[in-house]
Amino acid sequence: MSRTARLLILLATVLVLGGVAVGATLHAAGRAAQKDRPQTGGPAVSPGPVRLDDPHHTLFRNMAWGPHRDEITAVPTDRLSGPRTASGVRCLRFYQASGTGICLQAMHGKLRDTYRAIVLDNHLHELRHYDLAGTPTRARVSPSGRTAAWTVFVSGDSYAGTAFSTRTSLVDTRTWQLDANLETYELTVDGHPVHASDINVWGVTFADDTHFYATAATAGKTYLVRGDRTAKTLRALHTNVECPSLSPDGTRIAYKKRVQGADPDAPWRLYVLDLRTLRESATGEHRNVDDQAVWRDDHTLVYSLPGNYGSDLWTVPADGTGTPRRLTTAALAPAFQH
Repeated sequence: MSRTARLLILLATVLVLGGVAVGATLHAAGRAAQKDRPQTGGPAVSPGPVRLDDPHHTLFRNMAWGPHRDEITAVPTDRLSGPRTASGVRCLRFYQASGTGICLQAMHGKLRDTYRAIVLDNHLHELRHYDLAGTPTRARVSPSGRTAAWTVFVSGDSYAGTAFSTRTSLVDTRTWQLDANLETYELTVDGHPVHASDINVWGVTFADDTHFYATAATAGKTYLVRGDRTAKTLRALHTNVECPSLSPDGTRIAYKKRVQGADPDAPWRLYVLDLRTLRESATGEHRNVDDQAVWRDDHTLVYSLPGNYGSDLWTVPADGTGTPRRLTTAALAPAFQH
């Protein structure tokens, strides 16, 4: 083959690859622009004042396409599919209790995104923020609002496999004392201290300002652990528990459990554990649930499943009866008043 022919082939290849790159860029830009436009038949969303402690409204992240996508929105508690009031505050993960909010937020840069955790007051104004070491995944606030927690992926982006690392932090919203990494707490399993380099901790749920539950993983196993902020300890209670959520009455834990025979990429089912007896029972939701469920009340669970616009909220009774029901579309990270 002559030198001229080789040059012509190289030039044609460059032009084709350039066209593919331009096409991909234009497609991505068009997709992004589409998400900025409200979708036909989607929920009504309009800006307005939002307050964390409003007893008549429930807050969640709005996933509907349009100018208010990712904003924390308020909807009537008795009609979660109703019109949404958008706060103007965008969060990837969100939770609130007693007028204190935690918002895990993306900061979009020219070269890459960074993330931060923002503690919010009752009117969603920033009180304090903390830079995050990875991608946001979980957030919780204690019932009094005096302690907040968050989890990020430091490496990896899914709990389904084993090649991931998390970091979970707690902050006292009165003193601003920060426990930056719960892996520094002393973990005990079956009464024996565990010192291992592979320990991961994630998915905090609070009993009170000092005590909490979470998932700890080591040596290929996951455990429900009870944590103590004062003693800096984590004590294993039960195996095969991920992303726990404590019931309002403090007696049960809802969680996702890995089940045998499931797809390795979709291994979880929603279970409930009685903390007094450590007896576990399956809920009526038989699909894969990759979420930290929340309790709407002492009898009802709410969780997210994939939807047309990223995520929908579903509900199922906590006692194993009933069948799942979709609460609302295009929503994530709800926080109910208890």
